[in-house]
Amino acid sequence: MNIYLDSIKILAGFLVILIASNWISHFFPKIKLPLITGLLITGIICGPFILGLIPIQATKDLNFVNEISLAFIAFAAGGELYLKEIRSRFKNIVWMTLGQLVVTFIFGTVAIFFVGSRIPFMASLSMEVRLAISLLAATIFIARSPSSTIAIINETRAKGPFTQTSLGVTVLIDVLVIILFAINFSFVEGLLMGSDFDLILIGLVLFSLALSVVGGLLLGKVIEFILSLRFYSLFKKILLLSTGYAVFVGSHILRDIGYAQFNVELHIEPLLVCIIGSFIVTNYSRFKSEFFSILHETGPLVYMAFFTLTGASISLDIIVKVWPFALILFGVNMVTMFMGTQVGSFLGGDSWKYRKWSWTPFITQAGVGLGLATEVASAFDGWGNEFATIIIAVIVLNQIVGPPLFKIAIFQLKEHHTRKSSPQYEGVRDALIFGLEGKSVALAKLLQKNGWEVKIVTTISNLDLGNTSGLDIRVVKKFDKPTFDKLGAADVEAIVTMMSDKDNYKICELAYENYGTKDLIVRLNERSNYDHFRKLGARIVEPSTAIVSLLDQFVRSPTTTSLLLGMEESQGAAEIEVQDPDLHGVFLRDLRLPSDVIILSVKRGDKVLISHGYTRLRMHDLVNVIGSKESLEVVRLKFEGD
Repeated sequence: MNIYLDSIKILAGFLVILIASNWISHFFPKIKLPLITGLLITGIICGPFILGLIPIQATKDLNFVNEISLAFIAFAAGGELYLKEIRSRFKNIVWMTLGQLVVTFIFGTVAIFFVGSRIPFMASLSMEVRLAISLLAATIFIARSPSSTIAIINETRAKGPFTQTSLGVTVLIDVLVIILFAINFSFVEGLLMGSDFDLILIGLVLFSLALSVVGGLLLGKVIEFILSLRFYSLFKKILLLSTGYAVFVGSHILRDIGYAQFNVELHIEPLLVCIIGSFIVTNYSRFKSEFFSILHETGPLVYMAFFTLTGASISLDIIVKVWPFALILFGVNMVTMFMGTQVGSFLGGDSWKYRKWSWTPFITQAGVGLGLATEVASAFDGWGNEFATIIIAVIVLNQIVGPPLFKIAIFQLKEHHTRKSSPQYEGVRDALIFGLEGKSVALAKLLQKNGWEVKIVTTISNLDLGNTSGLDIRVVKKFDKPTFDKLGAADVEAIVTMMSDKDNYKICELAYENYGTKDLIVRLNERSNYDHFRKLGARIVEPSTAIVSLLDQFVRSPTTTSLLLGMEESQGAAEIEVQDPDLHGVFLRDLRLPSDVIILSVKRGDKVLISHGYTRLRMHDLVNVIGSKESLEVVRLKFEGD
């Protein structure tokens, strides 16, 4: 009974630490470091060598968290290996992958073997053990980080041959690394047990690999069955994680049976099984969309638990002793990886423009590399923990250095599609409305009534101008940058799209990348396209739900709703940007504003602040104000300055 109570206490304490870890890690992107680095550092701080909130024994008791997380990481890696998306760059991806596998592995093994004689925990070991460690370390150094690569690509909205090759190689190389690790792991275990490299050992390795492949195919069918069940998404997530954990448990059971019954090593690599199962579901099932959705929604929680626990498992006392060697291995890894990418890029036919940056996406390591290191630590009691610690130290260095360099490469090769800075307000409030219909005409007239300059843009040439008198209507042939430049899109404050979702997205993307338009307003046609527009920062109006929401607001707060909609003749609402530098840092209570004006909120970046007297203004804050139309103009002049 006491054992169960202790386990519950350990798990509850770890959950509390995870909450803190999640909160702390979100500060790291502000200093240009990944969330993963924040989770690792939080785990280190909470671990046994600093605060002691997660003692050494607890890290062992929580090993099941590692195995659940590793299964999920393998699912995510296999899910990214979507054949239809990498077909056009397949030749480049294959050569780049082979270049890294061969060059990095061979030169890495040799370098680590000779450096190992100076590393404290390796120096006293036999030549055979040092060779085994070198093989495993070189294998892990090939592993990359699909999760980190995808995060940078999403952040920069990168598209292009360099980006496509980088992602394809990152995912494919992790698949091959897991296979290579399974082979080396079996050879190393045989080597340390005193077995010779004979045909029986080779046969066992091949048989184990075959079992892993068969297990992966069966797992794919199991995942398809789980996704076909008419359960809530939460239950499917729990079943998927439990299934991944069952693969690890089954691997341990099979290994024990092999030792007990046949005195042989039957090692099914659970990571390989999971990645093959995920690959099958992604490419050959009708459930790939739901599978992607579950991976996307579950990922943050799994990564938070895995990387925090990994950080807590790092032996700082060993790092203090081996950090110079961690730096050396980091350098070895960088050099061998650079050589491998140059060979692969050359054989793939890439131009020098891409070859000189081809190494940057592959510095970062995380999920699979950490997973393999922890697997070695749990398998080899004598030196496994020291091995994992120094490898994780190298991975942490890679995780710090890699993402910024990859981001620089994307910008240098001009494959980024980030938002351009918003134009400065020039004293004229203007908007472009795309689409000619009754609602767009009514909107244009209402905006004009409130002092806006409006252009309606359409591709229809035979216009019925009966109800458009006084409106500026422009007919265009297509939506591209030259057309937008002629329309004056660089200076408008708002763009409203009321066309098909395909045209709406093209318009928003052009404005987002080239002009940084302050407000993009989209009338959505299909709910499935919602996330695409949200990634561009667009404000989305869904006709199917807008009327219901509006009626709800009228029922609950009729007066406020009338004010915000401009239905009160003498009253209105406005969002005004603070552009007067003299107002920077001023408390709202110290402003001299008309008595009939109320400041509702202040938007600063992505945060909306409910205002009070002690709220300080900052340059470029967006202040939401209600009051009479005359007073709103007074406030506008005060905030926007000259």
